[in-house]
Amino acid sequence: MSEFFDPYNADRPLMMKCSCGRDHTVADHHAEVAADSAATELRRRSESAEFEAYSNQFIEATLVKALFPHDEQRRLFLRAVGKGTAMAAIASVLPVASLQAMAQDKGALEKTSLKIGFIPITCATPLIMAHPLGFYEKQGLKVEVTKTAGWALIRDKVINKEYDASHFLSPMPLAMSMGLGSSAIPTNVATIQNINGQAITMSIRHKDNRDPKNWKGMKFGIPFDYSMHNFLLRYFLAEHGINPDTDVQLRVIAPPEMVANLRAGNIDGFLGPDPFNQRAVYEEVGYLHTLTKDLWHGHPCCAFGTTTEFIQKNPNTFAALYRAVLTAAAMARQPKNRELIAKVIAPAQYLNQPEIVVRQVLTGTYADGLGKIQKVPDRADFDPMPWQSMAVWMLTQMQRWGYVKGDVDYKAIAEKVFLITDARKHMKDLGHEFKAGPTYTKHQIMGKEFDPAKASAYAKSFAISKA
Repeated sequence: MSEFFDPYNADRPLMMKCSCGRDHTVADHHAEVAADSAATELRRRSESAEFEAYSNQFIEATLVKALFPHDEQRRLFLRAVGKGTAMAAIASVLPVASLQAMAQDKGALEKTSLKIGFIPITCATPLIMAHPLGFYEKQGLKVEVTKTAGWALIRDKVINKEYDASHFLSPMPLAMSMGLGSSAIPTNVATIQNINGQAITMSIRHKDNRDPKNWKGMKFGIPFDYSMHNFLLRYFLAEHGINPDTDVQLRVIAPPEMVANLRAGNIDGFLGPDPFNQRAVYEEVGYLHTLTKDLWHGHPCCAFGTTTEFIQKNPNTFAALYRAVLTAAAMARQPKNRELIAKVIAPAQYLNQPEIVVRQVLTGTYADGLGKIQKVPDRADFDPMPWQSMAVWMLTQMQRWGYVKGDVDYKAIAEKVFLITDARKHMKDLGHEFKAGPTYTKHQIMGKEFDPAKASAYAKSFAISKA
């Protein structure tokens, strides 16, 4: 196969057909063969009895972990009351049974051909991997997953009904529902795609200037205004005495362009999604300053969702999508699958990244850009529960930084947008009573407790906020 340099796409040569008949490089050919082999093995695992049992347990374990985030606290609780009693108690306030039913019960699909948008980042792992692994197809869906250039385009394509559902930044459905930055369109978070999995990456030229208190005058990249990246970076800077609106510049940059901007010196650092933090290390232009898990362990980042109108018109299709993505999340949650998943999602049609970069992110064994190999197994994880307390925190930050003016009905907005599931409907369909209960929990963020029951006071408590 011959290769030619393409000046408009310098990182990928212009090619003649490979001997297999497709237009790609020899390296791409080998990567795709490896990805196909990995996908075959993951499909085999997903069809095993062991994984089917794990999928049900996955929901229960997720709920217990969220309610009891500390390992010792969780063990003591389960030891004291036993698993059966524990799950019965949790089910009285949380829709455990409805989640499991939604993952299994199937109705006639209103729509079978769907288009789903995604940004090529590891946050979208469950949504992406469900495609090559056949999880959508298994639910009777013909899904086209479409790589998209940026978050504003994702939003606009969902609003214009070009996408049936999409990969979102988790604050985006809140903003879209409230008409912030676009016309108002009721939008829902069905599942969280990933937790943790982001980092503050600094230019290698700042390797000896690691104290954030010294970062006045710097320029930082964020992927979108309505993003956890923006809110976490603002929080981090403010906690170090830096006003993100007056002491530094924050620039919206599409994730695939972050490393190039860092290399060119257009920004000093970014808080962005992987694999681009790790790609900056791979390219030797940046180092990992802080993992976002160290700011808020278990924080949400990206989500999977759609418009409220789509859910209302296509409830069975929505449930089928949920089953496919939930199955993928359960598989991604297991560390033993991470290396294979990296092979599956690294190729050009998905992330278009070197497999080693994706593998370092997903396994948590990675180079930090400062000469050390770090081992952080939960650097990225996959927990699908859209806790409404997380939505409340996002709303407090929107208010803090002036994206929302005046008083905010945190609870009403959170419960309208963040769906633990479409639980009431599915329980009614199955002939079970559904008792709604609290879906809020406290969170530790940079050593400070956030209590969603005291959101208004929390939003007004910060020394640094929008003037």
